[in-house]
Amino acid sequence: MFPLRYLLGLLAWALSLAHAASPAATGAAHTVPDTMGQRMMVCTACHGEQGRATNAGYFPRIAGKPAAYLYNQLQHFRAGRRQAVGMTALLDPLTDEYLHEIAAHFASLDLPYPPPAPVTADAATLRRGEQLVKVGDPTRQLPSCNSCHGERMTGVQPAIPGLLGQPRDYLVGQLGGWQTGLRRATAPDCMGEVAKRLSGPDIAAVASWLAAQPLPADTKPAAALPARLPLTCGSDLGGVR
Repeated sequence: MFPLRYLLGLLAWALSLAHAASPAATGAAHTVPDTMGQRMMVCTACHGEQGRATNAGYFPRIAGKPAAYLYNQLQHFRAGRRQAVGMTALLDPLTDEYLHEIAAHFASLDLPYPPPAPVTADAATLRRGEQLVKVGDPTRQLPSCNSCHGERMTGVQPAIPGLLGQPRDYLVGQLGGWQTGLRRATAPDCMGEVAKRLSGPDIAAVASWLAAQPLPADTKPAAALPARLPLTCGSDLGGVR
């Protein structure tokens, strides 16, 4: 079953197409600006106004994410490497060029984040989450999260996403998806490798700690990483000086 919000988003998309095709839509009194912002309003039913989302629930924030990351995810949805029937249906008829336009639009949005969600995890869980994010676990060959996603965890250009400001449930769902193969990336899938080394409590700890953190003053993705990525990734993530 899909969430009601998701189904309403698909309905809004269908209605917008019907309106655009109707004779009334061509009249001056009903003219709608032909801008990317107007076209992407269908995305707001799930991802929130202007792609900002909220600090709770399942749908991720996409505003301000690196354009190459967003483009990669749109391609993964269209190809079925990420599992979401509705997303695949929306993207299937679109060209690569238009996916680039969509990614560039959302990447260009510089919008405020909501405050962190209330903390519900216990202190031990939060300590474990902070350890995994900042240090990793060498005994299990787990690199720290910030060795890829940046010291401030706001992402790295051109294609590594920030993790702060994302809902806890979304983070848990994506890590679980990588563990089970429901979410995949271009091989070698470095995030899939990392997720498979995490235990269930580790996933809960990382997601709980990240969701509880305030955003830094500068929320933009870093220009580059100070060192090479700890694992080989199939996607062209770049970000290394």
